[in-house]
Order: sequence, then structure tokens, then C-alpha cells
Amino acid sequence: MLVNNTEFRKEEVEQSIPDRFERIVRQYRDRIAIKTGDRDLTYAELNATANRLARAILAKQMKREEPVMLLFEHGPQAVTAILGALKAGTCYVPLDPSLPRGRVESISKDSGIRLIVTNKENFTFANELTSNSAEVLDVDALETHVSDEDLGLALSPDAYACIMYTSGSTGEPKGVLQNHRGIMHKVMVYTNLLHICANDRLTFLHYTSFDACMHHLFGSLLNGASLLPFDPRVGAGSPLASWLNNAQVSIYHSVPTVFREMVAALTGEEEFPHLRAINLSGTPMHREDVELYKRLFSSECILLHMIGATETGWIRHYLINKDTQITDRGVPVGYSIQDKEVVLLRDDGQATDAGEIGEIAVKSRYLSQGYWRRPELTASKFLPHPAGGKEKVYLTGDLGRISSDGCLFHLGRKDFQVKIRGFRIEVGEVESALLALEDVTEAVVVKTEVAGSNDERLVAYIVARGQPVPTVTKLRRTLGQKLPDYMVPTAFVFLEALPLTPNGKVDRKALPLPGKFRPELDTPFVAPRTPLEEELAEIWAEVLYQDQVGIHDNFFDLGGDSIAAIRVISRILEKFQLALSVQSFFPATTVEQMSSVISQSQGKNLNKEDLEHVLTDLESLSDEDAERILARRSGTDGTKDPNG
Repeated sequence: MLVNNTEFRKEEVEQSIPDRFERIVRQYRDRIAIKTGDRDLTYAELNATANRLARAILAKQMKREEPVMLLFEHGPQAVTAILGALKAGTCYVPLDPSLPRGRVESISKDSGIRLIVTNKENFTFANELTSNSAEVLDVDALETHVSDEDLGLALSPDAYACIMYTSGSTGEPKGVLQNHRGIMHKVMVYTNLLHICANDRLTFLHYTSFDACMHHLFGSLLNGASLLPFDPRVGAGSPLASWLNNAQVSIYHSVPTVFREMVAALTGEEEFPHLRAINLSGTPMHREDVELYKRLFSSECILLHMIGATETGWIRHYLINKDTQITDRGVPVGYSIQDKEVVLLRDDGQATDAGEIGEIAVKSRYLSQGYWRRPELTASKFLPHPAGGKEKVYLTGDLGRISSDGCLFHLGRKDFQVKIRGFRIEVGEVESALLALEDVTEAVVVKTEVAGSNDERLVAYIVARGQPVPTVTKLRRTLGQKLPDYMVPTAFVFLEALPLTPNGKVDRKALPLPGKFRPELDTPFVAPRTPLEEELAEIWAEVLYQDQVGIHDNFFDLGGDSIAAIRVISRILEKFQLALSVQSFFPATTVEQMSSVISQSQGKNLNKEDLEHVLTDLESLSDEDAERILARRSGTDGTKDPNG
């Protein structure tokens, strides 16, 4: 297996993308640049088409500093359009027409484009987007007599190359500026890490509207390698696996979810003799992904886990081979990348001590130039380096921990911190505990509001490994051995697959709301037998947002917590006016047991004044007080030590 030993030198970063590409064209003009099932484009053909398009763009656009929108499906035309825009010296905004209409319209408006470059298939759509405020250039109608020679425009490495739109915290997309130097630095890092050479064939699975596409797009075309487009929407299972082998791909890159779908279609008999590197990034990798790699791919192939952001490029990498041992459920994101210093910061902005959790901040000269037309947001996220100079510090909003040997562990988004009943929770920690269970393959934890109330609860969305799915009883018991009560989700929703965004990340906004259906418990449902049990079951169902409650159902397995327990007790005291302490109810974690407690206490009634005092005291309990009372319960629910 041929591996390139020629390093992408640091000084080569200080040039424009067209300069590097045109040098590669002169060196490899007859080699395949883009390989598809329909036709192959040589470097000379790709360069000639891009040159004609660049001239057409310049003829339409008066100001080179204005961005140009590129509206293309996944494939060779999108790549040609990117090169054409860059050769024209303009900044491009890539969009996939399959994106939701509202998002395309929002980006079109925010970018302020005056020229859309598209093809015949999307020409009408492009015109609808502009509302006659911008011109539309159809690449399928280009004049054939236009010169296909290099334009020879002088471009600074500081010139803007593209605006990549990412989702904003407000729900509106924001444009991240990238200059030529920053992209060239990404190519340098990726080339040297994987030793990319002209003999390589790289997958092109990411759509051009996502930043991750740059590494293989430019990693191939700026090294003389072949770029092989494949649309995962065609089929990320068997079709992708067959194509991967038949196309003799040497470097594979996708999000872990696409990889999992692809390997799920493998029998174990397949061989991938040309594949020498698998890069999984964009979402967390699991230990099972490593085991799948070890079982299904040859020892000549390495597995690469990387972390980065549109604003930073890659910041850490973790190389895995057949001897690598992963002891935790999560896979580390690893070690340093050239020119990218990672520090962890506390909330006060000071660096954490070794082993502490903090926000991941990146110090580098090779960061994004900020957000398009958003100077305030840019100033809040890209801070000047304390030592001055050209380096800046970017606050990622991600949490991490660095081990004693310098290895970074990613612990989720900082904005995924939630507060439930007064307790701050890192949902990533809960997700990790779920993913450590044998019955669980995917898990996402979110805070949701209960419809028609001010209540908030922690909900776990789970993809089970097989059938039958684990019971909620089992999940809560197991999690209760690892996590405090307030971190154990109150509801569990089983899905066949987690909803994904177009770039393969979990779409948290698309997760369904949990219903009121009784969860699957170890205990079979037994309906109330007496009027008292019926009254208690009705109270429980109302407080716990359940459609029905059986007399043997455990209160905490149904999603009960400290606050819910206090509410149930308050309603019972008010209804039956019993002279009982709050603690006397905690051993009674089922309707049957609570019915027994009440029956044994008949005649021990409170007068109206004393009852009002008790109810007032219960209502005034803080979340923390309720949790402390709950911690003293007898332990019959199995989540607490009786002596705790």
C-alpha cells in the first residue's frame, strides 16, 4: 500500500487555493480528479471548466468582495462551482437545494448575495429565492467559446474564501468566515496526518454546505488525489459498502452514524484491500465503533477520531489501530494538532487544574475570521490572545477534560448543561452512563417541559440493541448505581433510530415528546381493587403524567422524584387529613403499600389548623430540601442504601 512521504510544508499554507490547485494541475493534468459512476474528470478538464465558470462569474459580478451563492446537489458540479468561484477571487456560500426551504431562504437573506450560481435543474428555485434582487447564472448554459485558460488573478492568503453556515443558538443560521490561509492550514494538517498522496482515492460523502467536506475536497484536489462523490441518501448501508469496495477507496470519512449504518450491512466476509484510513468525526465515537473497525477491517487500515468546529478546523486527533484499548465507553478525541493549542477554562475564565472539567478554548492564528455581518457575536467568541500578536482565542462552548498524558476527552456541549429541581446536570454524563449499558446502542438526554404545566423533567431517548428493549425498571436500577437520583431520567423513550440533521448529527429539536403511556416495567400491570387504591392510583397518575398506574408499580420507576413525592403526600394529607409524618410515606413506593399505610392510620386525623401548617411546610420545601428528605427513604425502590 503506497503512502506519501512528502510533507505538506508550512510555507505552502501562505498561498491561495487556486495557486496550489493550478500547480497540482500542471503536475497531474491527466490524472483523475473526480471519479463518478457516470464519468471521470481529469485535473485538466476540471481546471478548464472551472476557468470558464470563473470568467462567467466575473462578467456578472461587479465587486469581487461580494459573496456568491452556489446552489448545487452533491456531486461534481458543486466541486467545479467552488473552484470557479475561488478562481474568480470571490467568496462562495455553498447551499444544498435539498435543505429545508426555510433554511435556504434564511441563508440567502443573511448572506446578502447578488449572484446565485446554479444548474438547469435548480434554476427556477434560484430565481424564486432572489425575488429579482440577484442574478442567476446557469452553468449548463455557459458559452463554450469562453477561454478555459487560468485567469492569473493575484489572491492574498488573507482573502475570504467561503462562508459556511452553521446552526445558531437562536435557531437562525450564522455564517462563519474562512480565508484561504485557514483552509490551506486544514489541508496541511489532514495531508500530513494521513500522508495523502496522488495515488489516494478519498470519499466525498459530506455535502458542500457543511464544513467537514473541505478536508476531503481540498485534501484530494490539492494533492493530486482522486475525489469520489457518493450521496449517503442513496443508501448508507449495502450500497455504500459495495461502492466503497468497488471504487477502491483508500481514505474513508463520515460521521459515525453513517459508518454504523454501512457496517451493519456487512457480513464479515468482505475485504477492503485498498482502504488504509477511516476517519470518523462530527459526533462522538463509541467503543463499539472501535470494535467494529477491529473486526471488519484489515490491520493495514487505521481508525482516526477527530474533533473540531467550523470556527477552528481540527483541534485534536486520536489514532487507533488493532492494538488500541478503549477502556471507557467514549473514545478520546486525543492529542495536539499543529498550531492549535487547546486550554480548558472555568466559568471565571481561568485555566482549570489537571483533570478538571472546563470549556474547551482554542488558541491559534488559523481560526475563522469570525461571523459574517455579526461583529458583536464575533467579539464575544473570538478573543484577543493575552500575549497579543496574530493569534486569537476561540471559546467553543464544548466541555472537556485533559488526562495527565495530555489526551483530551470531549464531554458534550456547555449549553447542554441543564438544571432540574435546582440541580445542575451535564447531560453528557447521563448519556455516557446509558451508553455503557449493554442493551443500549444510542442515547440522547434532554430536558423537556411537561405540556400544560411548569414542570421540567429529564428524558432519555434510547435506541436499544435488540428486542425486547430493556425495561425502565432495569434502566433506573442500573443508572441508580452510578448516578445520583436527580440525574436519573424520569422518562425513557425508545426509538428505532435517532433523528438526524442533514450532516448526520442528532436533531434534538426533532425528538418526539414523551407520551403518557405507562412505561415497560418489570412488574406487570394490576388494576386497583378497592376504592382507596383507585383514589391513590388517580393521584399518582395525575402527578406523574401517566395514563394509568398499577397497584404494584414502583413510584420512582414511573418517573417519580422528590418534588413529585412531596406533591403526592400533600394531596393524600389534604384528602384524608391523616396525622402522619412525611417520612412515613417513603417506604410505601407502590399504591398497594401506600394504601396499607393509610388503612393502618385511620382515626389518626389532624385538625384543620395543624393540617394547614403541615401543607404550608411541604409547599415551602426547596428542591434541595425535598431531595434530602427523599435520600432518607427506606431504599425499597432499589436506588438508595437503606442507611443512606
